Amino acid sequence: MSPNAAQDPTARDGHITEIAARGRMAWQKATGYNQRSRGETLVGSWKVVIGSKLKARTFENQKAEVRIGVPVLNRMTGLGCPSFERTA
Repeated sequence: MSPNAAQDPTARDGHITEIAARGRMAWQKATGYNQRSRGETLVGSWKVVIGSKLKARTFENQKAEVRIGVPVLNRMTGLGCPSFERTA
C-alpha cells in the first residue's frame, strides 16, 4: 500500500484492500479481471500467429486481412487448446 493510503487511497490501494477483505477470486469476479486477461491473451496469440501489425495499407484491405486472419487463428487455437475438466 502507498504511504498515504488512509488519507488519499489510490486505485491500487482499493484493490489491495478488497483482495484482503474478500479474497483474490472474488476480487477478480468483481472487477472483471478475468475478461481483461483473456482479451490480452487473445491479442498476444494474434501477434504470435498472424503478426504484430496489419500489412494492408487501406482500411478496406485491413478489414479483409482480419476477416482472413480470424478463422485461421480460431482453427489453430481449436486444434491446440486442451479441454479441462474439474475432478474434485
